Amino acid sequence: MINYNKYYFLGIGGIGMSALARYFNLKGFQVGGYDRTETKLTIDLQSEGIAVSFDEQIAAIPNQFLDSKQTLIVLTPAIPEDHLQLNYFKSNGFKILKRAELLGNITRQSKGICIAGTHGKTTTSTITAHLLYQSQVGCNAFLGGISNNYNTNLLLSKDSNLVVIEADEYDRSFHQLSPFMAVITSVDADHLDIYDSAEAFRESFEHFASLILPGGALIIKKGLDINPKLQKGVKTYTYSMDNGGDFHAENIRIAKGEIIFDFVTPTNTIADIKLGVPVLINVENSVAAMALAWLNGVSKEEIRMGISSFSGIYRRFNVVYKSEKVVYMDDYAHHPSELKASISSIRALYPGRKITGIFQPHLYTRTRDFAEDFSKSLSKLDELVLLDIYPARELPIEGVSSELILDKVELENKTICSKEHLLDLLSEKQLDIVVTFGAGDIDKMVPLIKNLLKQKS
Repeated sequence: MINYNKYYFLGIGGIGMSALARYFNLKGFQVGGYDRTETKLTIDLQSEGIAVSFDEQIAAIPNQFLDSKQTLIVLTPAIPEDHLQLNYFKSNGFKILKRAELLGNITRQSKGICIAGTHGKTTTSTITAHLLYQSQVGCNAFLGGISNNYNTNLLLSKDSNLVVIEADEYDRSFHQLSPFMAVITSVDADHLDIYDSAEAFRESFEHFASLILPGGALIIKKGLDINPKLQKGVKTYTYSMDNGGDFHAENIRIAKGEIIFDFVTPTNTIADIKLGVPVLINVENSVAAMALAWLNGVSKEEIRMGISSFSGIYRRFNVVYKSEKVVYMDDYAHHPSELKASISSIRALYPGRKITGIFQPHLYTRTRDFAEDFSKSLSKLDELVLLDIYPARELPIEGVSSELILDKVELENKTICSKEHLLDLLSEKQLDIVVTFGAGDIDKMVPLIKNLLKQKS
């Protein structure tokens, strides 16, 4: 990396890519990139002085990035092989690194705190970063979501050699990392277009754990079905929400919209920790994050203060609107297990109330592979509005549509609706608790739904 003073990102608007772009921009390098569509995130990058183009044509590459000796190209797996700019860079001798390779370089220059898992990794890594950053320990962080505490997905600390990284299993990206410490939150099968089988998926996490450096530690959720082969000198700890292990919660209390619990470590207990974001699944995420903080020297009082002051992540169980008549939440959940956990948490917060879920499936392959699991999770709602599949990087697959999920959902109140007609449909309904779910572009509907609910209230 030291041989380059300019960085050009193909797919700069992605959450992981944008954090790297911000990192090199703040370090004083020239930074630019391409993305397919304008979003709030790309607008923010432009306001920070980063050159962002939405035109794939070669002529759209700014002149300052056309020198192959000075410019490093950073690539996300979402960019297709026939992309015009990518093929120009390939043909003209530019050094091209995948995003994960660049992150791997950063972990080898510092102490990487890497959080992996099918679900829970974004919240766990963001809580971990907040706990470390607000303490005397400090940290740097590349996050998979926008932290509400800092309004960014990048944290920099001058005096800390720790770097918190969300370890992405897609395309085996996390195999490029060299963790000092790591958490594995879950290994529920996903991305079967890459891994072919649930067994291969689990094996990829075992390989990730084998990369932890001697002297480091693995913190793994108790009961996970994997058997990692660790390097000598790597310690192993288990954690759970309330199922024992080296780190766990006890005496969990839910009252008046607050969640309070005691945090148990291998040597002591920190009593009366109050969750800043009172969602039951965040007890488990917080236990893993506090374990990392505790192992890296964060004090009892700093842990207690950090958890209570954590204000969440954009599109992770955000309360968008609340009135006497209706509560509207938005959540990134896009895997059956995530949906199940999210809906269960909402039930715990609002017992006895009617929950209407609006779900946009993400990827044709994920819909095909997990249609039955999706239907089981979504059947825990009282009412379901199912949107069309968001394709992301994929082309349509014959016979795969949202109907695969809807047909199996065991609810009387269920329907498929296009985004274009969603507001009309919602305007006709008696709504109580409303939640939007999905990892596609459903977030563009959030302000529109909020305005509708305000008018109805």
